[in-house]
Amino acid sequence: MDEELKTIKELADELGVIKQTIQYHVKFLPTKNRLKKSSGAIVLNLEEQRFIKNRLTKNRTNNDQNSTKEPTKNRPKKDKEISINNVLLDQLKTKDEQIKSLVEAQKQTQNLLDQQQRLALQDKKLLDEYKSEINDLKALKMPTQDTKVEQVSSKQPQEVESVAEEPKKAPRKWWGLWRK
Repeated sequence: MDEELKTIKELADELGVIKQTIQYHVKFLPTKNRLKKSSGAIVLNLEEQRFIKNRLTKNRTNNDQNSTKEPTKNRPKKDKEISINNVLLDQLKTKDEQIKSLVEAQKQTQNLLDQQQRLALQDKKLLDEYKSEINDLKALKMPTQDTKVEQVSSKQPQEVESVAEEPKKAPRKWWGLWRK
């Protein structure tokens, strides 16, 4: 008779489910004649074990039937989801290609900017060289300060003489202009 009695844990191990599942189904059994071990563990007799096994097999068959019914009901939804996923994947691929092309365009723009900056720097150097050459040529053409002083000093005696000649001319008296 001890072989007919099993604890909840033993029955759960035998059926391959967890103890909570067995305990859930035990609460549907009448509690009048429930047996307990000296340690306090609930012991199930053969009739109770069959009842629980039947409930579990019914649940499993119901779950299996539901799982076989669901694919037929959900097939259009799944097909729709798959097509949406494919469309989204295609969009992602095109976005990736666009990103790659934008990165390439940015690299080209950066290269052009670098070239422009190098050319501007070369132009500036050439302008500086030309300015220095022009200044050198101006320095050669223009007389220096010493030669300017000599030229001015040589011009001054001539000017002094011309100024001296001018007062020798007889000045005309202006008040006599109305008398005639």
